[in-house]
Amino acid sequence: MSEPTPPKIEFPCPDYKIMVVGDSAPDYREFVVNTMKLYDPDLDESKVEINASSKGRFTSVRVLINATSEEQLAQIHTDLKASGRVKMVL
Repeated sequence: MSEPTPPKIEFPCPDYKIMVVGDSAPDYREFVVNTMKLYDPDLDESKVEINASSKGRFTSVRVLINATSEEQLAQIHTDLKASGRVKMVL
């Protein structure tokens, strides 16, 4: 029995959801949004959601971007992780 093939993303993909989890800080939302704007200058900040963990140690920021390629998504992941501020990118 073969493994099911995950669905392919068709680019451009408007409203592609990315969740970024990191240590809570007053400027964490701004950091994530500014990083995303490097790859989607027309990012609609009204579509940004922020949630704190139950104990307030971590913050997740959900952003909807216009995804244009696999390379763009890989570079976003690399840049966010390289910052040292991000624990997970989903």
